[in-house]
Amino acid sequence: MSDISDKTTLRPFTPEFPEADVAELRRRIEATRFPEKETVSDQSQGTPLATLQELARYWATEYDFGRVGASLRSHPNFITEIDGLDIHFVHARSPHEDALPLIVTHGWPGSVVEQMKIVDPLINPTAHGGDASDAFHVVIPSMPGYGFSGKPTERGWDPERIARAWAELMRRLGYTRYAAQGGDWGAIVTDALALQAPEGLIGIHTNMAGIVPPEIEQAIATGQPLPAGTPELSQEEQRAVDQLRVMYSHAYYAYIMGDRPQSLAGFADSPVGLAAFMLDHDAASLDLITRAFAGEPTGLTRDDVLDNVTLFWLTNTGVSAARLYGENKLGFFSAKGVRLPTAVSVFPDEMYQAPRSWTEKAYPNLIHYNTLPRGGHFAAWEQPELFVNELRVGLRSLRK
Repeated sequence: MSDISDKTTLRPFTPEFPEADVAELRRRIEATRFPEKETVSDQSQGTPLATLQELARYWATEYDFGRVGASLRSHPNFITEIDGLDIHFVHARSPHEDALPLIVTHGWPGSVVEQMKIVDPLINPTAHGGDASDAFHVVIPSMPGYGFSGKPTERGWDPERIARAWAELMRRLGYTRYAAQGGDWGAIVTDALALQAPEGLIGIHTNMAGIVPPEIEQAIATGQPLPAGTPELSQEEQRAVDQLRVMYSHAYYAYIMGDRPQSLAGFADSPVGLAAFMLDHDAASLDLITRAFAGEPTGLTRDDVLDNVTLFWLTNTGVSAARLYGENKLGFFSAKGVRLPTAVSVFPDEMYQAPRSWTEKAYPNLIHYNTLPRGGHFAAWEQPELFVNELRVGLRSLRK
């Protein structure tokens, strides 16, 4: 490494939190003032009171606040300044020198915590049921405004700018041939990266494919009928349309964060308030997390969920992360014209299941398409074994 006074160098970083901050977090959890119980017997009004009360009880009395830092410290962490902003990233190199470099991008309400379960199997496949030929060198950055990355102080950090920063990061790391992966915002950033096609990027994997014809997404987003002349939809295409109509009619969190992020200032004050908002991302995920806090074994544990919320609160990124929704100019789910080799994994509890017909049109260089038996929006976090296998199989042809 060069002179550490140069902020564009790769500076080693240790993720940790002052004990005083942790003590204050616990104090605020214990002092939470709860609202009354919801007036319905389902989750249609948002995160249930009983779930929040159990979350707060467990968080304050049983949760190990050292978990999240220890998990991140299990692999090398770095910070480097790109385009005027500090970018934090985990960089885990495989012991197999022929490993394929892979940059993995998280989403909201996620963080690099989401991907920690997949790192070891990706970098050391021979210890996790794979072959040395399946190995990856893994780079997992925190998006601007998230985790330990810097918080933008001006407008402009949209997915396309983030994608350019990722290309620069991989260049600084010396990777001249690499792939990219993403879900949620990570999928949009990865699509943008593929559209920019920087030197060295050879293909992508997505678990939230951008495949909807733009005119159809626009109609769904605005609550309008499908455009006149829309070809008759197949059963799978109609299912995706129906799922997206439901999603758009309930994704008020996205509209609030996109238009009025500063009005969410209470997230900096109340950890349980932050958790209540973060848990209510989509119906399937909320149901999964609610069952976890009710003591039912699911793909996510109570500790998993609280690792992520703890990172958000201790880094005070509830508002700064929200601003990405107002920066984005790309369609959330629409086809964007990606031409690079693309692998697509479809999880059954994702907000929508990408039909193969639309996927083949959206990604004409489709090298892998698979529907999985279980898993949802936070696939790497919830079903790491399935997710790792999808990366191994889906990107295998790029190693030739």
